[in-house]
Amino acid sequence: MALLSHSSIALGGASASASDYLRSSSNGVSGVSLKTLGRAMVTTTRRKDLYVTSRLKKGKKFDHPWPANPDPNVKGGVLSYLSTFKPLGDTQKPVTLDFEKPLVELEKKIVDVRKMANETGLDFTEQIITLETKYRQALKDLYTHLTPIQRVNIARHPNRPTFLDHIHNITDKFMELHGDRAGYDDPAIVTGIGTIDGKRYMFIGHQKGRNTKENIMRNFGMPTPHGYRKALRMMYYADHHGFPIVTFIDTPGAYADLKSEELGQGEAIANNLRTMFGLKVPILSIVIGEGGSGGALAIGCANKMLMLENAVFYVASPEACAAILWKTSKAAPEAAEKLRITSKELVKLNVADGIIPEPLGGAHADPSWTSQQIKIAINENMNEFGKMSGEELLKHRMAKYRKIGVFIEDLPIEPERKVNMKRRDAVVSTSQNLDGEVEKLKEQILKAKETSSEDEPSSEVLNEMIEKLKSEIDDEYTEAAKAMGLEERLTAMREEFSKASSEEHLMHPVLIEKIEKLKEEFNTRLSEAPNYESLKSKLNMLRDFSKAKAASEAASVKQEINKRFEEAVDRPEIREKVEAIKAEVASSGASSFEELSDELKEKVLKTKSEVEAEMAGVLKSMGLELEAVTPNLKDVVEQTFVPDENLQEKLEKLNQEITEKIEEVVRTPEIKSMVELLKVETAKASQTPGDTEASQKIETLEQQIKQKIAESLSMSGLQEKQEELEKELAAAREVAAEETEESLKEDEDDDDEDGSESGKPEIINPSFA
Repeated sequence: MALLSHSSIALGGASASASDYLRSSSNGVSGVSLKTLGRAMVTTTRRKDLYVTSRLKKGKKFDHPWPANPDPNVKGGVLSYLSTFKPLGDTQKPVTLDFEKPLVELEKKIVDVRKMANETGLDFTEQIITLETKYRQALKDLYTHLTPIQRVNIARHPNRPTFLDHIHNITDKFMELHGDRAGYDDPAIVTGIGTIDGKRYMFIGHQKGRNTKENIMRNFGMPTPHGYRKALRMMYYADHHGFPIVTFIDTPGAYADLKSEELGQGEAIANNLRTMFGLKVPILSIVIGEGGSGGALAIGCANKMLMLENAVFYVASPEACAAILWKTSKAAPEAAEKLRITSKELVKLNVADGIIPEPLGGAHADPSWTSQQIKIAINENMNEFGKMSGEELLKHRMAKYRKIGVFIEDLPIEPERKVNMKRRDAVVSTSQNLDGEVEKLKEQILKAKETSSEDEPSSEVLNEMIEKLKSEIDDEYTEAAKAMGLEERLTAMREEFSKASSEEHLMHPVLIEKIEKLKEEFNTRLSEAPNYESLKSKLNMLRDFSKAKAASEAASVKQEINKRFEEAVDRPEIREKVEAIKAEVASSGASSFEELSDELKEKVLKTKSEVEAEMAGVLKSMGLELEAVTPNLKDVVEQTFVPDENLQEKLEKLNQEITEKIEEVVRTPEIKSMVELLKVETAKASQTPGDTEASQKIETLEQQIKQKIAESLSMSGLQEKQEELEKELAAAREVAAEETEESLKEDEDDDDEDGSESGKPEIINPSFA
C-alpha cells in the first residue's frame, strides 16, 4: 500500500522524462513518477515547484491457492490448501436441549460419585455401574420416543455436523469449486468434486456455520440467488462429464431479503427445479438437518431422497405455521405434529425414500459413525442407479414425484389416524324416556305370560332395549369415574392395556397388578358416586331383560322342538308302530313295565329307540346335538379320593422339608443377589410397561432362580422321596378307582332292572303309553 502526497501542479522539470509520469491505477498510485517509486522506503525531495513524500510497505508472500509441490494423492478427505474450511481450534461448547436436562442430572451424579471415589479411596464401582446403566436406559428411552418438535430441535442443534464435516469423513479426495461465473460466490452453498472408493461424484450442499463467526459468513445456511446459480453451473458440469450428483440439504430456507428478491430468488429456484428434472446422471439427495421449503427443493429434486433419523423436511417451519394458524409461536409443538415433517412420517407419505440411522443422542454424539452410515447409503443407491441408463433415470425421477400426494378413495384409514377422528355424537335417550320404555316392555312381557306367548315382545325389541341399557350404563360408569377423579388413570390404563394386548407376548404381571388395584379401588368407591343409584337401577334392568331374553329364547326353542317332534311322531310308520304297541300292552293286562313279557319288553324298547332316533334327527336339523352323559371315572376318583392318615403325614412332612430347603437356598448369596436384581428389573418394567427387552430379562432371571432351586433340591435327595411318595399315591388312587368302578357297575345293574339305561337321556312323549 502506498501513501502519497503531492501538489496539484503538473509534474515537470528539465530532468523529468516522459516515462517518469506514466500512471499506474493497479497500484493505487496516480501522477507519481516511476523513478520516485523506485527510491528509498521513505524519501523527501525538495524542488522549487515540487514536494513529494512516500512510505512503502513490503507485502507478505502467500502460498495461495496451493503450494509449489502439492501432493496429488493426499489422504484425509480434503485438499487443505484448496479449501478455507479448517478444523476448529477450540472444541465446541456442549449444548443441552430442554428435554435432555434429566440426562445431564444423571451425568452429574456419575461425575460426583467418581470424584468422591477418587477423593476417599472407597469402592463405588457398583453404584457407578448402576448409574451408568440407568443413564444408558434413560438415553435409549428418550431418543426412541422423541416428539416431532424435539426432532426439530435436534436438527437445529448448534453442534450438529455440517455438510463439509460429512464430506471430510466420507471422501478420499475433495476439491471445492467456487463461483457462478457471473462474478459471485455464495458461501451458503458449497460445491466440489470428490471421490468415494475410487468413484468420482459432484457434491453440492448447504453449509451452516459451526460458531457465530462462521454462521455470519455462511449466512446461517440460507442461500442467495448466486448460490443456486453456482449449484446450477455445477449440475451442468456434472451432467456434461457424467458425474453422479449427491446433494446435502441443511437450510432453514432461501434467504428472503429485498436484495435477493431483486436478483431473482424465485427464478433461480425455479430454474434449478426445471433443470434437475432433465439431468441424465443419477441424483441422490440427503437431508442432514433442516429442509426448509423451496430453499431445500432447489437442490433436492433427485431420484431418491434420504433423511437422517432426526432430520426434518417442511414447507414452513413449525413456528411460522403456529403463528399463521394459532396466532402464536407457542403452538409450535402442535404444529410440528400436524405438519408430519419427521423422517418416519415422510417415508409413509412417499416424500422420502429411506432413513439413515443416527446414534443415540443425535448425529453430534458420534459424527464419524453418522458419516459412515451416509457413505454406506450413497454406495448402495449409486450401485442401484449405475444399472440405469439416462432415459431410465429420467423416468425413475418423474415417477417418484408423480406418486407423491396420490389419494385413493374408499381405502381403509390407518388405525392410529382413526383414533384422532371425531366420532359422530350418538343420540342418547334421557333417563325418563328410558324408564318409560322399560316399564312398557315389562308390562308387555307380564301380559304375554298371563295370556299367550303370541303377544310376547320379539327378540329384536329385547335386543334393542338391552343395547340401549348397555350404552346408558357405559355413560353412567364414565360419569362415576369423573366424579371420583379416576378418568385420567382409567384412560392411561386403557392405553397401556391396548399396547400390551397388541403384542404377541404375555401381559406383564406388573400391569395385571395395576389393573386389579385400579379395579378394586373403582369398585370400592363406586357407592360414593352421585349417580350410584341410577347406575344400580339400570344394572338391575339389564339383568332382568337379559333373563327375559334367555327365557324367551329357551321358550321358542322348546316350542320348536315340540312342534318338530310331533311332526316326526305323526309320521304314518311311527304312528302305526306306537298304536300297535299300545294295543299289545292294553291286551296283556299288565299294570307296570316289569309285568310285561320279555318279548313285549323288547318291542317297547325297540320302538322307544326308534322314537329317540327321530328326536335326535329333529335336534340335529335345528343345529343342536344330543350327547350321552356318562360318569368320568377319573374325575370321580380325583374328587372322592382322600389319602389315609399315613400318606397324609408323609405328604405334610415332605412339604415341610421342601419349604425349609427352598428357604435355605434362597438365603445363599448367589440366589439372594439374583432375587435383588429381579426386584430391580421388575421395578423398571413397571415404569415402562410393554418393554419386550425388560420382560425377557425378568423371564430369564426367573428361570435361572428356578433352575438353581431345582438343582439344590435334586442334590438333597428330596426329589427321590417325592418320587417314592408319588408312586404310593398312584397305587392308592388305582385301588380307589377299582372300588369306584365296581360301585358304578352295581348302579348300572340296578338301573337296568328298573328298565332304564344309565347315562342316556330319557325322552318321553306324553301321548305315548
